[in-house]
Formats: sequence, C-alpha cells, structure tokens
Amino acid sequence: MKTVGFAAYDPKKPLAPYTFERRGLRDNDVAMEILYCGVCHSDLHTARNDWGWSYYPIVPGHEIVGRVTSIGKGVTRYKLGDHVAVGCMVDSCQECDQCKKGEEQLCREGNTGTYAGYDRFTKEPTQGGYSKHLVVREEFCLRMPEGLDLAKAAPLLCAGITTWSPLKTWNVKPGSRVGVIGLGGLGHMAVKLAVGLGADVTVVSRSNAKEADALELGAGRLLVSADSDAMAQAHDHFDLIIDTVPVRHDITPYLPLLDVDGTLVLVGQVGPMEEFNTVPLLLGRRRVAGSPIGGIRETQEMLDFCAEKNILPDCEMIRMDEINEAFERMEKADVRYRFVIDMASLAAPATV
Repeated sequence: MKTVGFAAYDPKKPLAPYTFERRGLRDNDVAMEILYCGVCHSDLHTARNDWGWSYYPIVPGHEIVGRVTSIGKGVTRYKLGDHVAVGCMVDSCQECDQCKKGEEQLCREGNTGTYAGYDRFTKEPTQGGYSKHLVVREEFCLRMPEGLDLAKAAPLLCAGITTWSPLKTWNVKPGSRVGVIGLGGLGHMAVKLAVGLGADVTVVSRSNAKEADALELGAGRLLVSADSDAMAQAHDHFDLIIDTVPVRHDITPYLPLLDVDGTLVLVGQVGPMEEFNTVPLLLGRRRVAGSPIGGIRETQEMLDFCAEKNILPDCEMIRMDEINEAFERMEKADVRYRFVIDMASLAAPATV
C-alpha cells in the first residue's frame, strides 16, 4: 500500500511530506485510514534524535484513531468501517511471561514501537501516524467505544494510558490522595483520570499561574512548590505522586510530601535526572518508581473508562501542514493541553 505522510528527514530540518509504502496485509493484520493523530513530546524528541535511536526519514505519531479499510483473512475482532485506535506499540513476542499476562509494553524481547521500531518479520523500520494509512497486527488494534469523541480521543493512546497505568498499578481508588507534578499534556490527563477514579487530587506547580486550570480540571487544590511553608504543611500528605515533568529535574523537594509507603512515579523525563537526597526515602519507607505505557488490555480498559465517565483530553485541532509550528509551540508549553492533527487535511487515496 502506497501512502503519504509527514516525516523528519534530518534532526535539524522541519518535517516535510513523504510518500512511502505500508506492508501488505498478513492474515492477522488490520489496515485503517487514519482520521486523527495526537502530537506527543516523544514525536518531537524522535524527530530531533534527542534519544539517539532515530532513523531517517521517520514518520512520528503514536496516538492514532482510524477507520478499518481492510482486514487479513484471519482477523476476527474487527470488520470494515469499525472505528479503532493504535497507541505506542504495534507488536511484541506474545510468548514471554509479560506478554502472556497482558503487559506487552514490558515484553522480554522488546515491544515493536509504532514508529522508531523495526518489524519483527521483515526488519523494516516502522512509521507512525502522521500519515494517511496504517497496517497493524490485530492484537494491537484497540476498539473505540461508542460515544467517545473521535476527534478528541487520540491523546488517550499515549498521554491517557501513560498516566492511567500508574494509577491502576498503585491501586488508586476513592479517597486516595494523589499529587500530580506538572500540568501539561500528561499532567492534565493524570488529573482527569485520578478524579474519575474518586481520588483527592492536588496539582503541584512552581507557581499559582495554573491554579484556575487545575481546579477546572477537577483538582481539589494547587500546591506551589516554591512556597516552603505550603510544602512543609503538605508533609506526609500523598499516597501517590505522578511526576509528569519532561525534563531533567530534582525530585528531592517532593519526596517528603509522600506518606509512609508512598510512591513517586516518574512518567515524563526519559533520560538523566538530578541527584536526589535519599533521607526522605529511608525515613518514610517511600519509593521512587518509573512507569511506561500500559498493556493492550489495560489500554482498552482505559478507553472504556473514559467513555463511561466522558473523560477526554483538552485538545487543539491542527492541520498536518501546521506540525512544525505545533512543535515550536509545544517546546514553549504554548498548548492547552494537546495538539491533534485532523488527517483529513492530508488528503490522498491509498494505491496498491
């Protein structure tokens, strides 16, 4: 299948149109027309090779909502016209202990990324959702629930599941005390989902500039991390803190906010962190953990929960040809809170 998209050709150049081929359908594959694709910080990092594993040309995009256009002869879960979704991975070994318990994101052989990965059979590089069409293994195709706004749902496939997974892993329930550090694309989803689960939620931010936004999203309060008195009063307050800050930073000031056996989970920064003081960990039996996305079963659970509770990201719709401006704005945190590309703006039929 020949299709079109926008690709990074070089870490220092803007994304530009790209024509390429998707693989032919295997028996267990689903082909879809992409309707909407969210814009993630990971897309920007990959385009610029910030993590050192990019290849070029590379088509980013792993928050994908589409419509089924063709299926392999062995596909049983989907039919033509179904609305479906794809997140950050498109394959895994399906045989290891992690895959068998629904934790494909932790596959012992490594999952296959929607982009910046390599097909398990052909070894060709995978290309993401900044394109008109996608072919994906049936097991990694998600069902879009009835009633979920397709135009706003795409960021759930990364920002949503990235914050949902730690909420479920650490058993957040009604009455749980949850702190969310940072109120961007990840942070605003962490707030919405934690509130949806019945938690008492506090946004932790460097200033009170986002207090109105935090309250509007459902948080009970905003804690200013630069206010030493307020931080002292919040000592031992949280059962769980989700740290969504996407850059290197010091977590030491946040550790005393955890109650005994509390956990701070890093979901934003990928890479080096500042040294931190272990005293609050030792004295409170507190923990620092990391969490990636969730597995396919957990992602479907999250989508169904969002449909039931009418939880959706706050989005700004853009055209495909506005992606470079969107990247620039995202670096300045000039988005509230997630860009979504309307892929109808990339009008081109597939040819075989």
